[in-house]
Amino acid sequence: MNILEKLEAIYKRWLSIGEEIAQPDAMTDMKRYIKLNKDYKDLTAVVDAYKEYKNVLENIENTKEHLVNEKDEEFREMAKLELDAFLIRRDELEEAIRLLLLPADPQDSKDAQVEIRAGTGGDEASIFAGDLFRMYEHYCDKKGWKVEILSMTEGTVGGFKEIVFEISGDGVYGLMKYESGVHRVQRVPQTESQGRVHTSAASVVVLPEADEFDVELKQSDIRKDTYCSSGPGGQSVNTTYSAVRLTHIPSGIVVAIQDEKSQLKNLDKAMRVLRTRLFEREYQKWLDDVASKRKTMVSTGDRSAKIRTYNYPQNRVTDHRINLTMYNLTGFMDGDIQDTIEALQIAENAERLKEDTEE
Repeated sequence: MNILEKLEAIYKRWLSIGEEIAQPDAMTDMKRYIKLNKDYKDLTAVVDAYKEYKNVLENIENTKEHLVNEKDEEFREMAKLELDAFLIRRDELEEAIRLLLLPADPQDSKDAQVEIRAGTGGDEASIFAGDLFRMYEHYCDKKGWKVEILSMTEGTVGGFKEIVFEISGDGVYGLMKYESGVHRVQRVPQTESQGRVHTSAASVVVLPEADEFDVELKQSDIRKDTYCSSGPGGQSVNTTYSAVRLTHIPSGIVVAIQDEKSQLKNLDKAMRVLRTRLFEREYQKWLDDVASKRKTMVSTGDRSAKIRTYNYPQNRVTDHRINLTMYNLTGFMDGDIQDTIEALQIAENAERLKEDTEE
């Protein structure tokens, strides 16, 4: 099947889905209705490219006919220039379409849950984990995404020993997934009086947020415990039983949330985290396979994979997966990470095209 036949088949599928969505009884099966809308949206970019590609091919044929029949030399020169432009656009579209036709990670359009955990380096690692969180906050602000903290444990001198937060917006996971891995910092710690450069680390895990259609949770499988929330040092934050601990009995996964004063809000957060943790177990199998083939992607189960180094004395950031070094650490920590993410996307697309041609 050539590229045009593939596109025509996708176009027919897109029209068919549009008809199904428009049916009066389409919303009777909500799970199917949501999937149809997602499929329709996902195929729209391919359909738009198909329409332009088909138009360009028609223009190429028409221009070639003009060249055969036209006797006026001035018009022939104009037609040749037009033909060259159409041929260049055809090649550009074919390259773009090849990428669009590659099977996408079905999770890319989802919101994401991000966990940052301080690693080696003691207090400095916690401070760095806080710096990473603020970097992502700034990035999300630039993208117009919403950040909601789900749980956190503060460091003794600042930052976080661990923080889990949710990012919601358009295509969040598809961009944030490249941040999974170990982030290493080289700088003079705030806690160090001798002025020596130390190396500390924090791990970042990014997961696509599971919704209720991804994971079927039976209430009978969940044990819910409530308790009084406590702050640093164990002091009581409030005297009501607002903190929630959920234990998923079949898997043994435990989620505890105490950040909100309302038990209902903590329960809602805990359920969202539990769904995503359960979904991770299935998604992990796919991601492990992808990570073994592509250097741009790190399996969420591999917490030892060093992906990036932040060198403060030299104002340098290095992404080790694609050997990309930038001397704009200050801007990077202020959320200017889009260029790096795009470079990782380009590298991954090249790897995916290579996989596709080898199969």
